[in-house]
Amino acid sequence: MAEIVHLADRTPQVSAEDLLAGFHPSYRFGEVSFDTYIPDPSHPSQAEAVHRLRDFAASIKGRGGAGGSNNSGGGLFGFLKGGKSGKPGKNGKGTTSATGVYLDGGFGVGKTHLLASTWHAAPGPKAFGTFVEYTNLVGALSFRKTVDVLKDYTLVCIDEFELDDPGDTVLMSRLMRELADAGVKLVATSNTLPGSLGDGRFAAQDFKREIQVLAEQFDVVRVDGEDYRHRGLTAAPAPLEDGQLQAVRAERFPEAGVVSEDDFADLTANLSRVHPSRYRKLVEDVDVMVLHNVQTISEQAMALRFVVLADRLYDKDVPVIASGVPFDRLFTEEMMSGGYMKKYFRTVSRMTALVREGQMGETGL
Repeated sequence: MAEIVHLADRTPQVSAEDLLAGFHPSYRFGEVSFDTYIPDPSHPSQAEAVHRLRDFAASIKGRGGAGGSNNSGGGLFGFLKGGKSGKPGKNGKGTTSATGVYLDGGFGVGKTHLLASTWHAAPGPKAFGTFVEYTNLVGALSFRKTVDVLKDYTLVCIDEFELDDPGDTVLMSRLMRELADAGVKLVATSNTLPGSLGDGRFAAQDFKREIQVLAEQFDVVRVDGEDYRHRGLTAAPAPLEDGQLQAVRAERFPEAGVVSEDDFADLTANLSRVHPSRYRKLVEDVDVMVLHNVQTISEQAMALRFVVLADRLYDKDVPVIASGVPFDRLFTEEMMSGGYMKKYFRTVSRMTALVREGQMGETGL
């Protein structure tokens, strides 16, 4: 019989060591590779992205060898600017020779799969985490200690690179500049071209320079396509009647070990008390989520916290069984057209995929 737990009652504690130990691809992407990525033939940029990243990963040397020091140009700008947009770089083969690669594209085109494949293909030591996880690491270790730890890595992968406030803009710009100067290769994903990061978030001209510096550190590789999580699948299922949830869970997942069961209002109230850096710990043992009375979120701060929770659930591939409003109505119309719309669309996409898995047995990966 499944153990029923309530996330609303949990107050997980996470040490700096725990945070650092988690900088690797999640369960969902734990065994992916370039070979398991299936490019959509109607979008040639996907196959091109695989080719570019294979070459980039192959060019990375272990820190004990030639890759352990800066390139001959010296520092950050010595690495740039050979392979922009697929044009021949310094190696003359159309592959990137810059400090990093920036995978730009809509949600659900497989950017995280490609990022994780690069991490798996490169020699270590190496780090893989979300933008939020890196900022949390700096908060736990201090900026200088984070640089000291990561500067000895061959590769740092940053998933879902979005700049939500001016402080994060400066922080990540400094961090990447120092890592690049130390010879660390960088790969990042985002739904926004690096020169447009921060658009719609804040208009402070003082930070425009910082955003442009971020753009200069990467060769942009565009990945076009439709959301693979919904490619060829039926529309998301309607929410279930509230009294059906546990019966459906028992029928669909009779072998589940740990099932979380919460009222949506209680869960979101606890999310406001638990720091987002602890959400991975919050759901680490959960096999299935049962969620009662899902409601539209109207507060921006809570919406952004739920974005982080959704990413942790998706990373762990936790099926969701829910009542209330469907997840395409999780955020207000104003939110879905505002400055954070790309985050919210990603969350709707991911939660829809998890509900489809929980209630219909369909998976998007």
